[in-house]
Amino acid sequence: MALTKFNFNSFDVTTVASTGLAFNSNANGFDTATPGAMTLIATNTISSGVSSSSFTSGIDSTYNTYLFKFINIHPASDNVYFQINFSVDGGSNYNVTKTTTYMNVFHYESGSSTEFAYKNARDLAQSTNDAPIMWGVANDNDGSSSGTLYLFNPSSTTFVKHFISRIQGMVNEPVSQDSYVAGYGNTTSAINAVRFNMSSGNIDSGVIKMYGLTK
Repeated sequence: MALTKFNFNSFDVTTVASTGLAFNSNANGFDTATPGAMTLIATNTISSGVSSSSFTSGIDSTYNTYLFKFINIHPASDNVYFQINFSVDGGSNYNVTKTTTYMNVFHYESGSSTEFAYKNARDLAQSTNDAPIMWGVANDNDGSSSGTLYLFNPSSTTFVKHFISRIQGMVNEPVSQDSYVAGYGNTTSAINAVRFNMSSGNIDSGVIKMYGLTK
């Protein structure tokens, strides 16, 4: 079998190509290309305690769906909510009126108890409060929560702003919990900033990534 060797000088991967790269037939090897369906816009890496993690730029009409990924979110305090809120003024105020639903499934490590239930104490009905998207997050040294949240068409000035979240975590006691939250921001103003925080204490560590999904 013949092997083809490429001289490293024949590849020209420059900042001009940005996030879209494609092979061409020329000596330089690459052309700019349309990025794929999911484009990473921003990454918030938390390595020491912060009261909140916000995204105040990059949320605009470029994309009509935004995806947030939560990776090993670890709280400073035990048994707290991981929460979200939205802003229409670039992050000066996070007080969008929201109505949400909250369901969870859990299983104790001991195997003694399980549950699949709707939790009306954790939902919102036309409230400007932060919306819980994960309950009872544990601050054990090996504890964390990971998951996703989709925000749909935040730049619309016609419709309310829907979102869907699913997060799996090690929660207090300890328990494996899978939380399903959905709802809408009841505003026809464009949402242009998003904030995540804990109901009490800091976010001790974790990574939150924001992607735009191609229309």
